[in-house]
Amino acid sequence: MIQTNQLVDLKGLSPDALVSFLAGMGKEKFRSEQILRWIYQRGVEDFAEMTDLAKSFREELSQRATISKMAPEAVEISSDGTRKFLFRLHDGKSVETVLIPMVGGRSTLCISTQVGCAMHCSFCLTGTFGLERNLTTSEIVNQVYTVRKEHSVDNIVMMGMGEPLHNLDNVVDALKILYVASGFDYSSRKVTLSTSGLVPEMRELGHRIKVNLAVSLNATTDAVRDELMPINRRYPLAELMDACRRYPHAPHQRITFEYILIQGVNDSLADAKRLVKLLHGVKAKVNLIPFNEHSGSPLKTPDEDSIRAFQTYLLERQIVAIRRASKGQDISAACGQLKGKLENKL
Repeated sequence: MIQTNQLVDLKGLSPDALVSFLAGMGKEKFRSEQILRWIYQRGVEDFAEMTDLAKSFREELSQRATISKMAPEAVEISSDGTRKFLFRLHDGKSVETVLIPMVGGRSTLCISTQVGCAMHCSFCLTGTFGLERNLTTSEIVNQVYTVRKEHSVDNIVMMGMGEPLHNLDNVVDALKILYVASGFDYSSRKVTLSTSGLVPEMRELGHRIKVNLAVSLNATTDAVRDELMPINRRYPLAELMDACRRYPHAPHQRITFEYILIQGVNDSLADAKRLVKLLHGVKAKVNLIPFNEHSGSPLKTPDEDSIRAFQTYLLERQIVAIRRASKGQDISAACGQLKGKLENKL
């Protein structure tokens, strides 16, 4: 919850928290649904415009609450239609959001959950910023709210800046706003959360709310994953995969394993064979993502033959393995690139 001059930001309240807030004003539960619809379905940011609420109620809301908003400081548009937004937050910090066009005219919005990140994955530019702070619930929600004003958003992925499970409470509250019928009204099947593998938080997430789970795997041995993803030293592969096998999901759902292919590091056929063994007993699909080279990293993208051979090995063993096409390569589309470019100018 954000407070500005002691005003409660209604976008920082989960649906249940909004009910409690209004109950403190002596208002009925259905009033929360009215307010949610005004904010998230009609885009109203002024209590005076909520015309099915009594004038005295609107005036009291304006004295006790506010409705926050964000506007992008910069937008880059790729030739393939990818749009990257840089949002400047109230304290001067910034985060990125990416709208990705998909096959069939649909689109996916990749949102951030933290300013920077504490995971320090060696392949990720965001990790070089370090963790500055968690995003509030309203800052997570406002990325979706702002982009939806001008663009259709069919799917949402929490795969932007930050580790979502490192900000679990605010992320869960944001998910509740995304799902509630009087809010954004997304099905949980349309929302995916990506984690580097915080095992206790994975277990807690599964008990608290439904969401598609994506695990950033990127290696098939502890030795390599320790170097790529330091979180592996705390929760090694055996523990991580056990948590994946136990994760509660619907019978038709699969856990997505993101596997960034890096030349000479994790792209060999031996890695592919180990990956098949790791995934035994997990209803899984694998997203193969060729490394997006950026300045400051010595890591390289594998050649086409290596990528094709890796994918073919998985497919021949009945593992769903999709090669993710790189989007927005002519703009700063990799996570952290636009932030890094603009921050260096300040």
